[in-house]
Amino acid sequence: MYSRIYAGAIHGIESFLTTVEVDTAQALPGFDMVGLLNSEVREARERVRVALKNTEILLPPLRITVNLSPANIRKEGVAFDLPIAIGILVSLGHIPVEGVEDTLIIGELGLNGEVRPVKGVLPIVMEAKKQQMKRCILPIHNAMEGAVIEGIEIIGVEDLRETITYLSSPEERKETILRPTRVSVAELFSGSEEKQTLDFADINGQESVKRVAEIAAAGFHNMIMMGPPGSGKTMIAKRLPGILPPLTMEESLEVSKIYSVSGLLSQEAALITKRPFLNPHHTISEQALAGGGLIPRPGVMSLAHRGVLFLDELPEFKRNTIEIMRQPMEDKEIHIARSYGTFTYPANFMMIGAMNPCPCGYYPDRNKCNCKEHEIRKYKNRISGPILDRVDLCVEASRIEVTELLQNDHGKNETSEQIRSRVMEARERQEYRYRGTSYHFNTEVAVKDMNRYCHLGEGEQQLMRQVFQTLQLSARAYHRVIKVARTIADLSGAEQIRESHIGEAVCYRFNGNF
Repeated sequence: MYSRIYAGAIHGIESFLTTVEVDTAQALPGFDMVGLLNSEVREARERVRVALKNTEILLPPLRITVNLSPANIRKEGVAFDLPIAIGILVSLGHIPVEGVEDTLIIGELGLNGEVRPVKGVLPIVMEAKKQQMKRCILPIHNAMEGAVIEGIEIIGVEDLRETITYLSSPEERKETILRPTRVSVAELFSGSEEKQTLDFADINGQESVKRVAEIAAAGFHNMIMMGPPGSGKTMIAKRLPGILPPLTMEESLEVSKIYSVSGLLSQEAALITKRPFLNPHHTISEQALAGGGLIPRPGVMSLAHRGVLFLDELPEFKRNTIEIMRQPMEDKEIHIARSYGTFTYPANFMMIGAMNPCPCGYYPDRNKCNCKEHEIRKYKNRISGPILDRVDLCVEASRIEVTELLQNDHGKNETSEQIRSRVMEARERQEYRYRGTSYHFNTEVAVKDMNRYCHLGEGEQQLMRQVFQTLQLSARAYHRVIKVARTIADLSGAEQIRESHIGEAVCYRFNGNF
């Protein structure tokens, strides 16, 4: 007898529906699986056989053939165990055909029949809804993750026996056996608005650096801080998430899909509701940063999508590792080509770098710094020109004086909440400006739309001509200065970019003395 079960698979961060076709026939006993399968998918044969035995279902001496369609796309992972087992049971008559109609099934099987969690549930459920599936049968630990997608019934199961009972029951009795899992997305987002433990009020002095951090947060601009050890660079970077605008639902789903495919969504956190903050060590490999592997998986740059990628001690990273960021910083996505195919992962992150002015960290204080001039040049040259050209804001963090350290006694420091309120006002202006487009922040505006959204008056155009000639800007740097000026104008509440906004933006542009 022939049966067909719908399952799901992942290709990059996108998903596609697969059909698990099972045929049982009176022939020489065997269990064959076809359909361009990886080794872990082929091993499902033994997991399914033993799981059925331990659920007190013995396979008769028949010829069992399983095909995973489409056969031209390689299948990998362990999510096919449960649909293969159910397909066999439907083919043998243990489960009625109508019980699996318009139903997608995924899950790994333990040898005892337990249904274990799998990766990539969120994009699979999204695709199932798109394909007008009625319900999804998922591992109980993935049920919350799938339930954030509205308009499709999510049933979480603990073991194979429970799955069989549910699918074998009449439609009117199904809800008395297992209730659909439901999640309030509004509650998930409200729960993420807890008070930040890291506050800008903890930072004394460094007003110019805090100003640049505010501009970076308002326009989602890349930023580099340079200064001696202990000047507060890392403290400021770690407090940036506290002043960033919250994720929208659209952005949250984008980020959650990446974490779902990577297997980083916990049962309690069914959705990523806070902007990611990734702080990799400088010994990170190129593959870990960009993503990859035999079967490519998202790297740190993709995990930082819509959030902050903080690179502390930037010149200490391998040069090749830093250079990998060139294309993602420009295109907001990364392409990985392997023998399995070409994979595209989103990588729209805000790069925040921190570095010392020299190998010892104390230049130009010659009382402490003994570095030679060529050593200082070599240290700074570890960051290439093309990378610096993609950085919108460069600022120097000076040494903190003792009077500034004592300032906190008077409670004069601005809190993260105060800074965030200004950032949110600027963000609202950008939302209104870019309504109906794919843009979220000023930094995302394409060159073709610059004149429309970042229009310059005659005086501002003349100033930009002078800046372009004096600083020998590249075309990319020219547009980035204007985008930063647009953000500064938003923070000041101005409708048009003024000369003062351009002047401030130019001050933060990288120059050879930085």
